[in-house]
Amino acid sequence: MFLKCIKRTYILIFTVFLMGLNPAQSYDSEETTMIAVYEKINPAIVAIDAELKIGVSGGTGCIINSNGTILTSKHVIDGSKKIEVTTYDGKTYSAVVLPTNNKSGDLALIKINPKTPLNVIKLGNSDSIKVGQKVLAIGNPFGFAGTLTQGIVSRIDLAKNKIQTDAAINPGCSGGPILNTTGEVIGISQSIYNPDNNISNIGIGFAIPSDEVKKFIAHNIK
Repeated sequence: MFLKCIKRTYILIFTVFLMGLNPAQSYDSEETTMIAVYEKINPAIVAIDAELKIGVSGGTGCIINSNGTILTSKHVIDGSKKIEVTTYDGKTYSAVVLPTNNKSGDLALIKINPKTPLNVIKLGNSDSIKVGQKVLAIGNPFGFAGTLTQGIVSRIDLAKNKIQTDAAINPGCSGGPILNTTGEVIGISQSIYNPDNNISNIGIGFAIPSDEVKKFIAHNIK
């Protein structure tokens, strides 16, 4: 009996040891979805630093072509003397602004020259979104590259053609994607509303709908 107890004790200790070497992490369905979307899309998102007369403008970009064409917000790079793009894996490239026929809008295209094909985003249909649906945002707030936040579609402003969301959008996120839970881009982060001059985020952010983005791309990339 004594030997059997010792044997069982050793088996228990060995089992615990193996569990310690191979810890199992479980995620609920919502976490699994967010992780999958982030790991799929983040490689197609870049950080942008544009050198302006007044300083450096930081923003985010979405790779729309594997050859290095990047979509971003016009206000991020407007008037820039030099643009530096950093991909998710830390590689840095110089970028040039591509000419576009979008004088009144806040979208822009820039181009880098990678040595290998890049990951690209997939644009979804913004005309099917609903207030209350879950969304994710990826951006570079205050220079923290590859930041993921979550929220919902808070409002659809048909008059101004904007998607409102409470997913955290901060300075540096402009040009980044607003995603549905399948990883499709349904909007491009553009601006936030706050009463304290960009000191804080109060959960009112705006994005350009993806259907508008599609029109812009189709009109400017042949």
